[in-house]
Amino acid sequence: MSDRSSASTRPTLSDIMQAADKIKGAVLRTPTLPAKQLSDILGANIYVKYDNMQVTNAFKERGALNKLLSLSDEERKHGVIAMSAGNHAQAVALHATRLGIPSLIVMPEFTPFVKVAATKGFGAEVILEGETVAEAGDAAMRLAKNRGLTFVHPYDDYKIIAGQGTIALEMLADVPDLETLIVPIGGGGMISGIAIAAKSINPQIEVIGVESELYPTMYNELKHKDLFCGGQSLAEGIAVKKAGKLTAEIASEILDDIILVTERDIERAINAYATYLKTMAEGAGAVPLAAVIAEPARFKDKKVGLVLGGGNIDPRLLSSIIVRQLGRKQQIVGLRITIPDRPGILAELSRIIGDLGGNILEVDHHRTFLNVPVKGASIDITIETRDAAHANEIIMAIESAGHSVEYLNKPDISD
Repeated sequence: MSDRSSASTRPTLSDIMQAADKIKGAVLRTPTLPAKQLSDILGANIYVKYDNMQVTNAFKERGALNKLLSLSDEERKHGVIAMSAGNHAQAVALHATRLGIPSLIVMPEFTPFVKVAATKGFGAEVILEGETVAEAGDAAMRLAKNRGLTFVHPYDDYKIIAGQGTIALEMLADVPDLETLIVPIGGGGMISGIAIAAKSINPQIEVIGVESELYPTMYNELKHKDLFCGGQSLAEGIAVKKAGKLTAEIASEILDDIILVTERDIERAINAYATYLKTMAEGAGAVPLAAVIAEPARFKDKKVGLVLGGGNIDPRLLSSIIVRQLGRKQQIVGLRITIPDRPGILAELSRIIGDLGGNILEVDHHRTFLNVPVKGASIDITIETRDAAHANEIIMAIESAGHSVEYLNKPDISD
């Protein structure tokens, strides 16, 4: 990748170490732990950095606090302003309030109420303006100028980058022989800080960034591509259409590669964190694991550190993802069964399924569908099974009893 960095304007290892000293005690030093189940499944030696354990459940506190601590007394007195739809907003609000600094957060009008309420709960004044994050950012810049507030950028800032780089110091202190670090990329603040710290400590370490296929922003910047950015992503925390100027300069010099992951791989990664490690991962936090899921051969037998940067996921969304993954594994199966419309058939089906150890979760009985014989009926039935082989055993038994069976949602065998 091309060398476009400006060493005089980017943080150094010394800056990151100073940031670590400044935020010590106010930001949690989170653990980096082995993930044996994921390692066994994926073939790499995986270690997870649990920065979803912060008070705001995200890594953003590191950079936000480092920036706030750098303000002059006059700047603190006037207050700060930030633009964010989630984690950065809460990080600035939490630590500004703790330091006695007034904070104003501009959030897009679509921001979920729970995130607005959480930001207010940490002591910030919240203004909802703009349909997009970019429009909210424009509003924040106007307000900063009109009110004399200091703007706290979510990623393209020297102090922010240094603060996020403390993640790498902790990871390499816990697991010094990590060979690869895999890090989410939104605007680039976290991966810039991590790459500077990690490469300074161990020049041979590989640092790989991950973006959603829907938002290949830094990928476009570094590889001189023009892939489209847009759409509804599970990783909304990194759904950024414009990379930071400073972060792009840093990444272009020292980043080893960028992997783009699909929404399906992000979904699988969120589910894996919940199922195997019993921890919450938001979409943006799960993309490093999604990269290993997408390209397991690339990381086989390597000692890999994954940065789990956030756990702020809507519980309803998490529930839906878990159920969908059970469907992919055929542990929950939806079937449409065509039967003769006579007494006792439903009881017969229940007996077949029950005798084979299946559990009926839901039944919907149809008689008026035009593709069903006039003297017949159609039953949509959802069954809980042990695995795909068990589901197939139940289906074969139902068909052996003379009934036609089709999947309501045929699972993809690649999962």
